[in-house]
Amino acid sequence: MNALLKTIRIPALLAVLVLGACRQVLEPEPVNLLTNNLALSSPDDVPAVEIGLYSALRGTAAPKVIAGDLTADMAIHNGTFTEYRELSNKQITPSNGAVSALWGSLYNTVYIANFIIERLPDLAGVPSRQRSNVLATARLLRGYANFVGAYTYGDIPLVTTTSVETNRNIAPTPFEQVLGAAEADMLAALPNLPDSSANAAFVNKNTARAMLARFYLYGRNWPRAEQFATEVINSGSYDLEPDFKNIVEQDFTDESILEVGYSVSDDPGTGTYSLNNLFVGRREVIPSNPITFALNSAESGTRATTIGFDQSRVRGSDNGWSVLKYGTADEDNNNIVLFRLAEMYLIRAEARLNQNRVTGAGSAVEDLNVLRTRAKAPNVTANTAAGVALAVEQERVYELAFEGHRWYDLVRTDRVQPVMSAFSTNWNERYERWPIPLREVQNNPGLRGKQNPGY
Repeated sequence: MNALLKTIRIPALLAVLVLGACRQVLEPEPVNLLTNNLALSSPDDVPAVEIGLYSALRGTAAPKVIAGDLTADMAIHNGTFTEYRELSNKQITPSNGAVSALWGSLYNTVYIANFIIERLPDLAGVPSRQRSNVLATARLLRGYANFVGAYTYGDIPLVTTTSVETNRNIAPTPFEQVLGAAEADMLAALPNLPDSSANAAFVNKNTARAMLARFYLYGRNWPRAEQFATEVINSGSYDLEPDFKNIVEQDFTDESILEVGYSVSDDPGTGTYSLNNLFVGRREVIPSNPITFALNSAESGTRATTIGFDQSRVRGSDNGWSVLKYGTADEDNNNIVLFRLAEMYLIRAEARLNQNRVTGAGSAVEDLNVLRTRAKAPNVTANTAAGVALAVEQERVYELAFEGHRWYDLVRTDRVQPVMSAFSTNWNERYERWPIPLREVQNNPGLRGKQNPGY
């Protein structure tokens, strides 16, 4: 059935979503979503519903990494699963499991956020600060889900209600309108979020600022991107890890702004479609040769620790390299980072570059060199706008490898055609967007005849 209509019961909500996140991350089972099965009838229900919202967000993390890096040139297929072969070979179909998984998890997040936004304002007995914070969290994560959805699929349904009848037949909303709604949600959430949170598993004002910095970067609103990135950098709440290896090997580092956390019982490394299983266990997906060369270059420095080499694995198309960022239950790196401080420096660098502040104090190069220094790599030598633009692109490859950014970066900077055509003879401009999942088109009359071009 339509992923906009999933059945979830709050007493079992966390377990249901955890199972979806670790056992079936890329092949979730469709179920009905009925409003009456979400319980928000007393103040005691509020924490459980909020946990459900975070659990839904967690479900988006792994498929977005696959979208960002396997759709692009950062990873290749090395196993037997069809969905990864399609992504690697640039022969993506609307029935692809990863395509369906990300769509479903994004709308799961939107649905629970809508439920909170509809029900919480009228719930008696909830302290005003808690009510304000939870409503802001719901708006922020709904905005984030719509932002990711629009940049992944293009025109998508803008779901603003939990009404089954409304959501059963809902047409795509134009891309810019979806982004406008996402921006409104993020901006509305910002003032009502807490100033700080227990750890990076929970959102606060700086989380909203980081999301807005990325939002405005993608939209090429350079002053606003710089503004919000600078506010996060100057907040004093985060510090760059002195050793990049900590980013690879540890959860909740000092520079983590938002990451989705796991416990031993629901660790993604134990799931059939987990990132650890994909990248290390089965090695279904491995780093591409271009990324291994890039990460082992002098300009990358210590960021080479993102991947590891095992000579005994070299055979056929297997280059022996593995992604090391995602561990198992007995390792301290099983979380998936959504935002961290280093990205804010990269956002600000790109924003400054596009405001003609290329070199010198307060420039793009200055920000890039902050990360180069941390990575024990040589300073950027480029001093022209074109040269620094390429340095920004490469620095994002070195710094953010296998965090799900590459495809989105190439598309938003209009670099996807030259880069991907050189990488794969099968590349076609239709892959600038993922297809709408086949089952959504089949089950939602509003989507029929509205498939993305080329699919």
